[in-house]
Amino acid sequence: MSREIIVDASNMVMGRLASIIAKELLNGNRVTVVNVEKVIITGSNRDSILERFMRKLRLRSNVNPRRHGPFVPRSPEGIFRRVVRGMLPRRKTKGREAYRRLKVYRGVPDFIKAGELKVYEEARYRENSYPYMYLEEISRLIGWVPVEERLKEVLGE
Repeated sequence: MSREIIVDASNMVMGRLASIIAKELLNGNRVTVVNVEKVIITGSNRDSILERFMRKLRLRSNVNPRRHGPFVPRSPEGIFRRVVRGMLPRRKTKGREAYRRLKVYRGVPDFIKAGELKVYEEARYRENSYPYMYLEEISRLIGWVPVEERLKEVLGE
């Protein structure tokens, strides 16, 4: 009884949304997440949010720091996929199969625009005093450059 669920991630808290999506994947549903760059990450202040991501980037191997991991995603899609993967039993068969059913996109692709986007109200950011950052903002600060911008630089437009 698998069904296709298309989730709009705009103004959703990343951890809450990822846990809901992990449950849907384990229930056998196919989940497509759009607008992942607009996911919100909360913290005590903006510096602590960024420091959490930078700490992962500083981990290095003693053998050969460039060749051996850990490899950390920097794109919004990669970061969100990694968060969902952490909530799945990925070393078991059901977890690996669930992870394969996940698709993540920046923006809304043309072939999805016709479908109805689902919004999980329990994952929506509630206005409070905690500062937050968007996932795209964090990705840019840790070194990610969108493919579109890189192509403009290369083609000289």
